[in-house]
Amino acid sequence: MANSYKRIDAHLSSLGYCTRGEAKKFLRIFEVLVKDKRVFDPSLKAYHDDIKIDGEPIDAETITILLNKPNGFICSHNDAGSLIYSLIPQRWNRRNPKISTVGRLDVDTTGAIILTDDGDLNHRLTSPKSDVIKVYEATLAKPLKGDEAQIFASGELMLNGEKKPLLPAILEIITPTQVRLEIVEGKYHQVKRMFAAVGNRVVKLHRLNFAGFDVEDLKEGEYKFIKL
Repeated sequence: MANSYKRIDAHLSSLGYCTRGEAKKFLRIFEVLVKDKRVFDPSLKAYHDDIKIDGEPIDAETITILLNKPNGFICSHNDAGSLIYSLIPQRWNRRNPKISTVGRLDVDTTGAIILTDDGDLNHRLTSPKSDVIKVYEATLAKPLKGDEAQIFASGELMLNGEKKPLLPAILEIITPTQVRLEIVEGKYHQVKRMFAAVGNRVVKLHRLNFAGFDVEDLKEGEYKFIKL
């Protein structure tokens, strides 16, 4: 809820600054202001927008970012290896509700991925009915045969293990082994499986755009705030 009214320790813990039990110590160490007046009582109630820490407004109650995922990072909170959540401020990883990725990208896939702690937004974007546009750039192991664009656009391509054909997808040929593909579904390993279905193999995959947001202005590992 925007500009919520609750105890200072509840604000601080939900945004990941400290636990509720640590709030009293946090107020001694940092200059926490409510309407520009320093406070020391963690039980004091205040509106979110009236609170500052060391002269700066506290983090937004809801965070949604677009991140340019590098190769080798895993979209998980718990797996071993390099986790995508290590690329954002560690304070955000202590937020409640937890910040999570909207869908996932494979460990070897790079590019656009949204992270948010807005559960309703996450559900809306990942719903099978959402029809969120995703644009990928793929490098292929073999040159195209020439009929792939027609097959992908037909709405008749069946992936192995699926009961329904894929919705139409738009294939743009850049070179015989490099393409741009626009899809509106998010099935497991969909792009890789689509090219496997036409006798090819994806050797490199980058998501350029998700839900209308692209990562052209972001270096690998960088992120920016977005609104949806």
